[in-house]
Amino acid sequence: MTDLTYKRVLIKLSGEALSASEKFGIDPSSALEIAAKIKKLYETGAEIAIVIGGGNLWRGRVGIEVGMDQPTADYMGMLATVMNSLVLMDALEKIGVNTRVQTAISMPTVAEPYIRRRAIRHIEKGRVVIFGGGTGNPLCTTDTAAAQRAIEINADLLIKATKVDGVYDSDPKKNPNAKKFDRIRYIDVLSKRLGVMDSTAISMCMDYKMPMMILNFWDDDSLIRAAKGESVGTIVVP
Repeated sequence: MTDLTYKRVLIKLSGEALSASEKFGIDPSSALEIAAKIKKLYETGAEIAIVIGGGNLWRGRVGIEVGMDQPTADYMGMLATVMNSLVLMDALEKIGVNTRVQTAISMPTVAEPYIRRRAIRHIEKGRVVIFGGGTGNPLCTTDTAAAQRAIEINADLLIKATKVDGVYDSDPKKNPNAKKFDRIRYIDVLSKRLGVMDSTAISMCMDYKMPMMILNFWDDDSLIRAAKGESVGTIVVP
C-alpha cells in the first residue's frame, strides 16, 4: 500500500470520456482504458467513488432548446448516467475490481438504490462505488451530484478528471499566454467565472471545505500523484 495524502477520493468523469473521438455513444475500448487507469489508483489502497456524466448519450439543453420541458430533459440525462455507470462497472469488473453501482433514481432490477451508509460500507470493504442518476432531482448537474456525494461519503478529495492539465485564467487553446493556476480558492473560481464546475457545486465544496483537484485524467499516473498530494493539475481549496 502506498502512503496517500488523500485516501478516499471521488472522481468526476465526463460522459464523453466513454465515447470514441469525442463522438456520441459508448466505446467499450474507452471504458476499458478508463477502468485500467482507475485500477492503478485502486491498487495503491485508495478508496474510490465515481460520478460520471451522460453527455455522450444525451444533453438536456438540446431538448430544452427545442421546447422540451426541462425536468423531462434532465431526467433523460440522469438515465444516461446510469447507462454509463453500468458500462464502467462492467469494465472494472472485467479487470478484477469489485464495483457497485448505486442510483439516485429507483431501478432495483438494474442497480442498488443510493443509500449513504451502504455506499460507505462498500467503500470500506474495498469496492469501487459508482453513483448514477445524478442527485435524483432535475435542475441539478452531475457536477453538483459529484460535490454532494463527495461530501456525503466523507471523501478526502474530489477529483475533476478532464483533458486539460488544470485551471487557466482563460482558454489556453485560444490564448497562448493563458496563466495556469497551481492553487486557487473557491471564491476566486466563482468571482473569475472560471467554469471549473457549475456554481452550485463550487459553492457546496466551498461551504463544506471539500478540496478539489482538476487534472488531466489521461496523463500517466495523474490520479496516483493527486492522491499522494503531489503537485498535479490545479487544487482548489476553501
